[in-house]
Amino acid sequence: MANVIYSINGPVVTVKNAVSFQMLEMVYVGKSKLLGEVISISKTTTTIQVYESTTGLCVGEPVYQTGEPISALLGPGLIKNIFDGIERPLKTIAATSGIYIPTGSDVEALDRNIEWEVKLTVKVGDEVSFGQIYGLVNETLSIEHRLMVPKDCSGTVIEVKQDGLYKIHDVVVKVKTNKDEIKELTLVQKWPIKTPRPVSKRLPISEPLISGQRVIDTLFPIAKGGAAAVPGGFGTGKTMMQHQFAKWCDADLIVYVGCGERGNEMTQVLEEFSELIDPRTNKPLLERTVLIANTSNMPVAAREASIYTGVVIAEYYRDMGYNVAVMADSTSRWAEALREISGRLEEMPAEEGFPAYLPSRISQFYERAGYVETLSNLKGSVSIIGAVSPQGADFSEPVTQNTKRFVRSFWALDKQLAYQRHYAAINWNTSYSDYISDLTKWYDQNVSPRFLENRQQIMHLLSEENKLLEIVKLIGSDVLPDDQKLIIEIGKVIRLGFLQQNAFHKEDTYVPLEKQLKMMDVILYLYKQSKKFIEDGKSLNMLTESGLYEQVIKMKYDVANNDLSKLDTYEDLIDQTIKQIH
Repeated sequence: MANVIYSINGPVVTVKNAVSFQMLEMVYVGKSKLLGEVISISKTTTTIQVYESTTGLCVGEPVYQTGEPISALLGPGLIKNIFDGIERPLKTIAATSGIYIPTGSDVEALDRNIEWEVKLTVKVGDEVSFGQIYGLVNETLSIEHRLMVPKDCSGTVIEVKQDGLYKIHDVVVKVKTNKDEIKELTLVQKWPIKTPRPVSKRLPISEPLISGQRVIDTLFPIAKGGAAAVPGGFGTGKTMMQHQFAKWCDADLIVYVGCGERGNEMTQVLEEFSELIDPRTNKPLLERTVLIANTSNMPVAAREASIYTGVVIAEYYRDMGYNVAVMADSTSRWAEALREISGRLEEMPAEEGFPAYLPSRISQFYERAGYVETLSNLKGSVSIIGAVSPQGADFSEPVTQNTKRFVRSFWALDKQLAYQRHYAAINWNTSYSDYISDLTKWYDQNVSPRFLENRQQIMHLLSEENKLLEIVKLIGSDVLPDDQKLIIEIGKVIRLGFLQQNAFHKEDTYVPLEKQLKMMDVILYLYKQSKKFIEDGKSLNMLTESGLYEQVIKMKYDVANNDLSKLDTYEDLIDQTIKQIH
C-alpha cells in the first residue's frame, strides 16, 4: 500500500500507518514532489517537515521514499554560485523559471554541462581510502579544488583516466574495494547536511583569524577554527560587519548564509559581493565565496536546512586543507523557524516559546567549527561567525544567552554607538574574547610581545573611563582632578582614534597588525607624557587646547598602511608639543 498524506499543517505533513520510513530520511511529498525530511516516527504516524511551500498540496497525495538523508552535492562549481537553503542554484532557476522558485523544482545543484580541467594524482595500483585526494581542478583563480575519495570507498585503484576536460558526473577513477566491489569516482560526492564530516583529529587553536578591524584583532580576537557571536538590535550593523569581515579576513574561503533575512538586504549582499574586489588577489571576491540566500518570505523550514547546507560546504573545503569562514546571518531567524515548526508539532514550549532542544541545536551548529587535521593529513579550519538578532536588543533572550554558552568571542553591538555612527558598534564594556590565552604565543612571535601588553593597558584605560563617565553623569566633570580628566581624554582618543574605523576610507578600511601595534604605542606614549606633564603641576587644559589629541586621533587617516615609519615621528611630535607648552 502506497504512503499517502493524512494531514497538512503548514510545512508539517503526516502519514498514517507507515512502517518503512527512517528517521531523517529525505522524501518527496505530493504530486509536485516537494522536498521533505522525516522528523518523527511513532507506531501510527510519521511526521514530515517539508522544505518548500505546501500551497495546493492535498490530503491523499503520495509520499515517495528515497532511503537516504538530505544531502548536499559537493564538487567543482560551488564557488561563485548562489543557492537557496536546500542547495538549489538560484541563477539557474532564474534563467529557466523567472524570479520565483517553482515548487518541486529538481534543478541539480551543480551544472552538469560545464567541463573542468582535471589533473589526476593517483595511478593504477595505488591504495586509496576515504578522504584521500585523487585529483585537482582549478575551480577559480583563487581556489584549487581537491577531489577526495568518498565514504565507503577504500581499496585499490584499477583504472585512471588521462588528464583532461571532464563533466562533474564523468568517471575519472575506478577503485576495487576490499569487498571486491568496483566503485566509480566522479568529480562530485554527496554528504548528509546534518552529519559532521569526519577528521583525523582536532588540533589546538593557535592562530588568529585576522580581519583588519582594530576592535576585533586587538581587543576581541577570534581564532582560526573558533566561533563568535555578533548580537545586536535592528540597525546596529550586524550585516555590514559581516560583509567587512568577509571582505578582509584572511580565510581562504567565505561561505555566507543569509538565513531568513529581508529580501532587499539579501539582494544588496548578492550585488555587493559580485562587485567587491578581493584585496588579496585583485580578483572579484566571488572567486572565493559561496552564497546561500534564504530570505524571510521563503518556506520557513528551509531556514533550518540553510545553516546546515552552509556548514557542510565549509567542512568540505576544510577537508581540502583550507581555512574557511562561515557567516551565518542570522541564527535568530533560524531559531524562530525551529519555534514555528515546534509549535505546529504541538511540542511542549520552553522559554519564550522556543523548543526545549534549542540549546542542543545551537551547540551542534557551533561545535562544527574547529581547527583540524584532515583525513588526507592536511590542516584546515572552519570558523563560524553567527549574527544574533534579539528582539528589542534584549540580550537576555534565549537565543543570545544560549549562543553565549557555545562561543568564545562575543561582539555585542550597541544601539547608541551605531546611532553615533561609531563603526564597528562593538561595545567594549560588554564584549569579550576567551581566545587571548590561546593566541598569546602567536602574537608574541609574529607581531611583538608588546601587542598584548598594550592591549591590556588600553582595556584598563577604557574600563577606568567607563567608571569615571558614570560619576560625570551624576556630578559633572568639573569636580574631577586633572589625572582623572586625563583618563577621560585618553579614552576619547582610544574610542575615536583607534576603535572607530571608517569602512570607506582606503587607509582605514583594513589595518595590518603592525599598524595597530604602533597606533597603540603612540596613544599610550601620549598618556604617559600627559600624565608626567600633570604631575609636574601643569593644567590639562593647556594640553587639550594645543590640538595634540586631535592630531593623534587623525593618525589613522594620515599614516598609509605601507608607510608605517611615519608613526615613529608621532612620539617626537608629542614631546615637541609638550615642550612648547612648558
